[in-house]
Amino acid sequence: MTGPQEAPSRGQALARALALGRDRLVNADDPLRDAQLLLAHAAGLERGQLSRLEVEDFTPELMAGYLALVDQRAAGRPVSKILGYRDFWNHRFQVTEDVLDPRPDTETLVEAALAQPFERVLDLGTGSGCILLSLLAERTAASGIGTDLSEAALNVARANARALGVSERVEFRVSDWFSALGGVFDLIVSNPPYIALDEMPDLAREVREHDPRMALTDEGDGLAAYRAISAQAGRHLRRGGRILLEIGPTQGADVARILRAAGFETVEILPDLDGRDRVVSAIWVA
Repeated sequence: MTGPQEAPSRGQALARALALGRDRLVNADDPLRDAQLLLAHAAGLERGQLSRLEVEDFTPELMAGYLALVDQRAAGRPVSKILGYRDFWNHRFQVTEDVLDPRPDTETLVEAALAQPFERVLDLGTGSGCILLSLLAERTAASGIGTDLSEAALNVARANARALGVSERVEFRVSDWFSALGGVFDLIVSNPPYIALDEMPDLAREVREHDPRMALTDEGDGLAAYRAISAQAGRHLRRGGRILLEIGPTQGADVARILRAAGFETVEILPDLDGRDRVVSAIWVA
């Protein structure tokens, strides 16, 4: 005969819950990490606080909510769009289906922008505002404008500006690149749509189905945005002003050529942490 089954410890209860989620997420890049984030979210905690959960916290209601989130992730929805936020640079940004999911590669652009002083910055295609607002949070005397074709995206950026306490130093406008702008800036930044149309089917499902299409592709060769921005940027930069453009890892030479043809000098291609071409930097001297 066997005795009564021993109740699980706190650690065992947590491990079982995470194993259940992990097993449903076998196709994710990091199933355990995703399970931890989703369980923490269901419990109203941060990922690093999961050890606080007691055995009695694993109620049917908690587990049902957690597994519903896991099922969303298993169906291809990004973790950030489930949680409603993405940690980027030094801050947490609200994200929705209306904005591009901020990714660590883009921090290369922020780091490069902060390497030199600026007072007035323009972010073209701002989306969630993660680039512009990260810059303004670091440079408390600076101000800027963020543009986007999507009013819904700008509403997300405005909410992020309020959360970071920089609303008084930033303005958001609906604009097709420079169409609604005047004045000059010290710095122009952009992470424009650079995926070529024939590359779209190869994107990860969570990107292809959950990031706004117009933030991903120009429906052509992936270089249209760089041509449009480069042709007009000089009129909106002070002499000696900089432009920093995020690129796809195979586009460095093409974007550098486009900038030089538009009159920019000191053109550089900067790598991300994985050594891939990620940002093109140039100076306006005309």
